[in-house]
Amino acid sequence: MKRIHLLSPRLANQIAAGEVVERPASVVKELLENSLDAGASQLDIDVEQGGVRRIKIRDNGAGIVKDDLSLALSRHATSKIVTLDDLEAVSTLGFRGEALASISSVSRMHLTSLAEDESEAWRVEAEGKEMAAAIRPASHPQGTTIDVRDLFFNTPARRKFLRTEKTEFSHLEEVVKRLALSRYETGFRLSHNGKQVYDLRPVTDQLHAEHRLATLLGKKFIENALTLDVEAAGLRLWGWIGLPTFSRSQADLQYFFVNGRVVKDKLVAHAVRQAYRDVLYNGRHPTFVLYLELDPSTVDVNVHPTKHEVRFRDGRLVHDFLFSRIHKAIADVRPESEAAPTGVTDYQNEAAVNSQLSEQSALPLANRPSSGMDWMRQTDFQKSSQNNAQNPSGDSIRSQLNGIQRFSGYAEGFTSSSSPFVEQIDPETGEVTQVATASSVTPFDHVAEKDYQKVPPLGYAVAQIHGVYILSESEQGLIVVDMHAAHERIVYERMKNAFYEKSIATQPLLVPINISVSQSEADLVEESGHVFEAFGFQVERTGLESVMVREVPIILIRGDVENLVRDVISDLSTNGVSDLLESRANELMASMACHGAVRANRKLTIEEMNSLLRDMEITERSGQCNHGRPTWAYLSMSDLDKLFLRGR
Repeated sequence: MKRIHLLSPRLANQIAAGEVVERPASVVKELLENSLDAGASQLDIDVEQGGVRRIKIRDNGAGIVKDDLSLALSRHATSKIVTLDDLEAVSTLGFRGEALASISSVSRMHLTSLAEDESEAWRVEAEGKEMAAAIRPASHPQGTTIDVRDLFFNTPARRKFLRTEKTEFSHLEEVVKRLALSRYETGFRLSHNGKQVYDLRPVTDQLHAEHRLATLLGKKFIENALTLDVEAAGLRLWGWIGLPTFSRSQADLQYFFVNGRVVKDKLVAHAVRQAYRDVLYNGRHPTFVLYLELDPSTVDVNVHPTKHEVRFRDGRLVHDFLFSRIHKAIADVRPESEAAPTGVTDYQNEAAVNSQLSEQSALPLANRPSSGMDWMRQTDFQKSSQNNAQNPSGDSIRSQLNGIQRFSGYAEGFTSSSSPFVEQIDPETGEVTQVATASSVTPFDHVAEKDYQKVPPLGYAVAQIHGVYILSESEQGLIVVDMHAAHERIVYERMKNAFYEKSIATQPLLVPINISVSQSEADLVEESGHVFEAFGFQVERTGLESVMVREVPIILIRGDVENLVRDVISDLSTNGVSDLLESRANELMASMACHGAVRANRKLTIEEMNSLLRDMEITERSGQCNHGRPTWAYLSMSDLDKLFLRGR
């Protein structure tokens, strides 16, 4: 029989290191966070062999006084919290007091520091089985230097799980990048094997902030980003979000910070994904660098040992705030200039046009004046009981697609503006029937060029090439329009408008669907019945662990109703909201719009092409057409000159 005994200090620290120190990047994260909490304005990071052989971090912070050095390498020793009240409103990056003890137990580490009120520096390191702190005098300027050598030298089982030098350094570099994005007022210098990787100076204005972003994330992100700075209900959200056309195949360009702490939160990810849902292809991921500031007492950072996760006191408020503000910023993009939002080369013309926009509108970053956002402003957040955030859970859905009518000439190539027939789609069967022209259906307004006093943003059509593209001439250059993609989006948005404006068309089920669920899920259905009712579902609780679907919207009647309801319940349980019902309806309308759009190789007249351009402008001005698939591209005069010279 084995007896209970106390673990030795070194063994206890090594066990704790399993949670804190996973790889060299974990060491850098913990040490840099301590330096930032100490008020450092300059951080120098020197690493060798990906950080496995050596990690040396030097800062110019407040330092550690001599009397506290013996505690610095002890477990559960910290200067950042004293009482439970401090823990409930943590404003520092670190607070557990385990990092230095854990790191010193799996490496050869020594710490040298000079406090701002002392005249002599001291060096401390842990020695022996009992991890006794040995202190000796040293020479050092104000601040602290921590030298970590031979990581995991005494724990070979952990060392053999490390990856190659290149892989470990890429993880380490990512940590430095995240912290550099969280502290613009701090300078960062990173060197690997004696070669400088980053030299980021402290940022004092917006222009330098954009330069740091371009250095860390690439110029393409800056050129395709919108600025955001909004406040409501005690929350402030600011930063940069990428245009839908600048999406990625993986979520590798997404950075979200809560009170300066980088986090990966499911609630945040869901809100951002929902805001971009209708403007990105399936499988594409948005790009963003966003900062959320709120009262520290309303967010719990003591959730995970690595502090990557947080828990909000009012998660629904945060979710709705993020969704509504990001969604509005994307929708506010307007084609107010002859230049397109992406691929722009004539910045002066863009700036001249964008200066006329509202100050609240989201602008392409390259267009916005440097003083346009007070990006380092510290805000005293005031509580507000009113939540103006848009509700994305389905409450705003008040209509159903019930026999969408399409002007036949419009859908089949704009052959006639006076066609006596329209096509009507049966949402239940998908069949298309010809009926007499309805007065509610408005065809394209064919406007002659002479009626325009000035050249519109998309210019005037001059030709059609390859049966797919429309060439349009504007004052500043040439615009190439994908006519099928443009028409498909116009039809899709008109279908959605009809969907939202009509009353919900539902179909009672002859045989209701009984679904077995857990008790908590049944409770959730009972509490969130309005989510289903908003889309025409009648779902009611019939037992302790069962619910029954009695009525469904016509547009979704042929779908897998049971699995859809289960997915919605799961979404509500995880995120507190669900957009699956709206998403399924949008997918169906998108498919119908694709089949109803003008086909390739359809010959259009100049009048018909200009009509398509005018409708495209109207759709974009209404904030509906910010989609991931580019429908038109802008070529400036300089671009055309380059193409001409290249052709010669």
